[in-house]
Amino acid sequence: MFDLTGRRALVTGAGHGIGAAIAVALAEHGADVVVHYGRSADRAAAVVDRIAALGRRAVAVRADVTDTAQVDRLLAETAGHLGGLDILVCNAGHLVGRVAVGEMSDEHFARVTDVNLTATFRTVRAALPALRAAGSGRIITMASLAAHTGGSTGAVAYAAAKAGIIGLTKGLAKELAADRITVNALAPGFIGDTDFHATFSTPARREATVAALPAGRGGTSAEVAAAAVYLASAEAAFVTGTTLDIDGGAAPR
Repeated sequence: MFDLTGRRALVTGAGHGIGAAIAVALAEHGADVVVHYGRSADRAAAVVDRIAALGRRAVAVRADVTDTAQVDRLLAETAGHLGGLDILVCNAGHLVGRVAVGEMSDEHFARVTDVNLTATFRTVRAALPALRAAGSGRIITMASLAAHTGGSTGAVAYAAAKAGIIGLTKGLAKELAADRITVNALAPGFIGDTDFHATFSTPARREATVAALPAGRGGTSAEVAAAAVYLASAEAAFVTGTTLDIDGGAAPR
């Protein structure tokens, strides 16, 4: 099951954390992968080395996902390196910073929306010709537990952008079904082995978050990557327009 041999994948934001785990997991199941990064060139190169050690093709490509011309170039280079595209994982995104609503500028809200929601839209748009040419495809977007809960203090813009990704995913799933392209979102909760919480949450906040989880622990990037492998596989061909929560039971249901 979940054999991705011969499949060609692009993972954005794959230089570290969840994106890196997804890129490696896809390769472990047979895919060749373009590892996109924004700033972490050294870490992206290390991900490429890990994939190459598995006997799969891999290359790192830098692009700013908030710039349409650079995203278009990223997809053109991806198709050039891999000879096409079957799997797109739109993982790139950022909290940017915690800012209370009363202190939030238009610029901050727009920046958070751009790097999360709008970047996902422009990446999907640029990928469509290659996915359609392949005759089928898989698009996986990255939402968040924050999309369900509204996020923690100072993360209103991020929560709104991630909620928008869920709506975007549903709309894309309907529009692209005739092209045999599925579109699904992953919504991670507290994933402890990433830079995200170390950067934006205090140790006390992290401990309190984990203590409140029904599962009694935080998640791992590998667990998110396993879900991505499933959604990228032939076994998920009848799954589209859904959001898979990976949050240890934290999301209200």
